[in-house]
Amino acid sequence: MSVNGNKIRWGIIGAGGIAKAFAKGVQHSKTGEMLAVGSRSQEKADAFAKELNVPRKYGSYEALLADKDVQAVYIATPHPMHAEWAIRAAEAGKHILCEKPAALNHFELMAMIEAAKDNNVFFMEAFMYRCHPQTKKLVELLREKVIGEVRVIQATFSFHAGFNPEGRLFKNQLGGGGILDVGCYCTSMCRLVAGVALGKDFAEPLSLKGFGHLGASNADEWAVASAKFDKGIVANLATGVAVNQENVVRIFGSEGYILIPSPWIPAREGGTTEIIVKRNDEKEPRKIQIQTGEWLYGIEADTVAEHLANKEAKFPAMSYADSMGNMRMLDMWRRELELVYEAEKPEFFTTPVHKRPLAVKADSKMKYGTVAGLEKQVSRLIMGVDNQTTFPHAAVMFDDFFERGGNCFDSAHIYGGGLCEKTLGNWVKSRNIRDKVVILDKGAHTPFCDPDNLTRELKESLERLQMDHLDIYMMHRDNPDIPVGEFIDVLNEHVKAGRIKAFGGSNWSIARVKKANAYAKRKGLAGFSAVSNNFSLARMVNPVWAGCIAASDPESRKWFKKNQMPLMGWSSQARGFFVPERARPDLTSDESLVFSWYSDDNFQRQARAFELAKKKNVRPISIALAYVLCQPFPTFPLIGPRAISETKSSFEALTVELTPKELKWLNLEI
Repeated sequence: MSVNGNKIRWGIIGAGGIAKAFAKGVQHSKTGEMLAVGSRSQEKADAFAKELNVPRKYGSYEALLADKDVQAVYIATPHPMHAEWAIRAAEAGKHILCEKPAALNHFELMAMIEAAKDNNVFFMEAFMYRCHPQTKKLVELLREKVIGEVRVIQATFSFHAGFNPEGRLFKNQLGGGGILDVGCYCTSMCRLVAGVALGKDFAEPLSLKGFGHLGASNADEWAVASAKFDKGIVANLATGVAVNQENVVRIFGSEGYILIPSPWIPAREGGTTEIIVKRNDEKEPRKIQIQTGEWLYGIEADTVAEHLANKEAKFPAMSYADSMGNMRMLDMWRRELELVYEAEKPEFFTTPVHKRPLAVKADSKMKYGTVAGLEKQVSRLIMGVDNQTTFPHAAVMFDDFFERGGNCFDSAHIYGGGLCEKTLGNWVKSRNIRDKVVILDKGAHTPFCDPDNLTRELKESLERLQMDHLDIYMMHRDNPDIPVGEFIDVLNEHVKAGRIKAFGGSNWSIARVKKANAYAKRKGLAGFSAVSNNFSLARMVNPVWAGCIAASDPESRKWFKKNQMPLMGWSSQARGFFVPERARPDLTSDESLVFSWYSDDNFQRQARAFELAKKKNVRPISIALAYVLCQPFPTFPLIGPRAISETKSSFEALTVELTPKELKWLNLEI
């Protein structure tokens, strides 16, 4: 389809060779017309427009996005710039076709896709071969099992470019190297082939091993990888920017093989391509010809038009999930070579991927509360820092949380062997926002739960975090063999020394908290300012980890209400128990979920959450989190999102108000 029955008016961001190829394609498409080009200089834009007969030319990308007549943009910049301009294009209301690879890593791509969703625009990664009839024919042959069961896939895309340390192909700062530039074709093809062979659109590798050569400019000049998929399917991939190889795809099955002589750029200006099939029971290979009069990049533009209403493409073109999976596989390949781009390091990655200064959005829904001992307000949702061990992941997640109004981050000495604290510290330092965030960190986990180890771990945590103090320090576990007074004494020493502002205990019984605060009061010392035990709508049937304590029972809730003690509840959403696709009596594959949360009464609570969610037009998981937020005492639920979409779903709970009667009904009390 086209926009309002008219041709789609395209603008191009970037004026290089690939931009010219796409512009020509649009001019030979059924649904599009070239309207504008934007370059970093007016001179380049003018030259491009003159050569390609493009009516409007802009000397900046911003000017092109400001053109209200441009409906869709093709982003043709080097890939380190894709995230910035895709997000800005989405915010400008433009549909997006983004040159491959869509981003430097799958965390950047996550931010780009969420921006497209937030602004209700189309987004597709520009693998033009995925739109061509040749690929559709390949899918048809695989589904017909013309070579039986797929067993081995070989995919190669490599070329020999003249070495230029400042050129994009070899410069680390520009995401150079073969893996991202053309290896991305190989990963996308093997995922497609394996997926179709397994009865799906695409498949993710179970494991990947890779090798390669990093050149003088720290870019991969050539690399290979072997990947394993489900049901024994394996793939060999080869790529490079400094070596010519045979750029073909071979697929070997139980009954023959398929050869694609020109898999990546089939018939650029229309014409005939072929797929060669050789079955074991046939003497000669068969050549299957695919004929089209359409231009390769024109087909790609028409694919965008066809799927505009869906906001994402359909297989075999690149859907959101397909692109995300492909970037994850490329990340795996790069990790094998220990290849990190300069743009991914804290000292260079100092702003969000949209390249604007980090700031809370005007439409933030965040609510805030107070904790004794702190001057700062504390966001009612706290970001759990227990899974972000690489800076790109942490930066994208933390930037998003901060921009939504979140300012409190929870980590621990034990998380990731220290990597989580280091990553959090690098992020805070790179953004220069120590005075704007609340750092909650934990230590003294069993078997190191004693005053001496508490002090040792606290100092190690501060060093990892590159900070001189914590806003809130939580003892990660209790040790009943040690009198509470010894813990209160040492914690007050650290308060006096300025290492912590406030403190509390995680997985401490109410009885021990009462004793600790009674001791502190007698001695004129600071006591616990907060507690961090499990608190959720679902009852924790069995401890998630040894030594864990929940505070969801009536007596605990009564005590928190009476004392108005802030509760930083972990597993506040019962680890996904209220997501219909994750927890049902017949779903038992997640053993930890079953062990800790499956019970008849919890499934009754789940059913009521589903019912109330339907009435309030929100997701059940939002009802579960709102249950925690709406308690008659201060609560600060910990959330542990791995993706921006999970953060977004948690924030929905901030808009849900539950009455005391609804709270009781959800918890089976009425």
